[in-house]
Amino acid sequence: MYLKSLRLRSFRNYVDRQIEFKAQKTILVGNNAQGKSNLLEAVELLASLKSHRTSRDRELVLDSATVGQIEARVERAYGTSELKVVFRKQGRRTVSVNQENLRRQLDFLGVLNAVQFSSLDLDLVRGAPDARRSWLDGLLIQLEPVYASILQQYNQVLKQRNALLKKIRQVRQENESIELTTFEPQLRLWDEQLAAAGSRVARRRARVIARLAPIAEFWHKRISGETENLEVNYLPNVKWLEDDPVIVQQAFLAKIKERRMVEQYQGKTMVGTHRDEIELAINQTPARYYGSQGQQRTLVLALKLAELKLIEEVVGEPPLLLLDDVLAELDPNRQKQLLEVIGDRFQTIITTTHIDTFNHDWIKNSQILAVEAGKISEVLLN
Repeated sequence: MYLKSLRLRSFRNYVDRQIEFKAQKTILVGNNAQGKSNLLEAVELLASLKSHRTSRDRELVLDSATVGQIEARVERAYGTSELKVVFRKQGRRTVSVNQENLRRQLDFLGVLNAVQFSSLDLDLVRGAPDARRSWLDGLLIQLEPVYASILQQYNQVLKQRNALLKKIRQVRQENESIELTTFEPQLRLWDEQLAAAGSRVARRRARVIARLAPIAEFWHKRISGETENLEVNYLPNVKWLEDDPVIVQQAFLAKIKERRMVEQYQGKTMVGTHRDEIELAINQTPARYYGSQGQQRTLVLALKLAELKLIEEVVGEPPLLLLDDVLAELDPNRQKQLLEVIGDRFQTIITTTHIDTFNHDWIKNSQILAVEAGKISEVLLN
């Protein structure tokens, strides 16, 4: 797949800018806070309808405007698609493909696939479990767009069940001797829905980790010079022995029953995929606690390269690669490994503050764009 053009209107610090991508590799050069990351964020939104920088649409719109939008033309093996996302400071966003407004945002996903790697991705290793769950869910949505709906269903059930458990706790606090059997039928209904929705989420997470882990482990060994072994393991909150929807749902219900009293006292759901963990270990040592910065960067780089490979295998075309000032974060050996792996295989958009970070061949074969205060100009080198 190939991103042919991108237009940003009243998006972040861009008033109205159109970019035509003329090479497989595009280098965005400029000082910090000029708009380089904003451009990558726009591509990320086209791929996932999510930003790793904000969850509020109003922050995506230029200060002086009320509406902002991203437009793009994407070339795939099956043809060319025109994408458009409109953000509003007040009101819901709208999306369209080939000038047709879509009722479901789910139908927008999967037209463009992209993998982003930035310094913020170190949270995959150092951060809390929800950072790793969010990363895994984002990958799953690109591989199987319907997963976005599955995850949304689970979160809606979780929200309703938590509201009921909170109500039960309040009633108990007001009168400790009160019988709570009146809540049982309603609670059992939410139990069953949580188990059904949780089963769909957990089984997909387990499957994608099973495919991703060996690819990541291969790249990690190569980048570390065969000196380190990476392990990527899915640690579900609810364990099961067989990938069968009935068996997994039964495991959910059994654990819910076991934690029934604790949940009523806590007033929240203690069982489910919102408590899953993805374990990352180097030489059998948890990377989160004991990995050096160099080891953690190598681990994240291996995960990102594995994402690229897995998306290419499943989708049938290589995704875009978005690199947000990551070369400065890597030592020369890791820089060399990354640039060699990328080659001309993936369309790559990479940001930097210094063009001399790249070797002669990369510069020669790249489109170089200067970014300054939301303005973009092409750089022609002799």
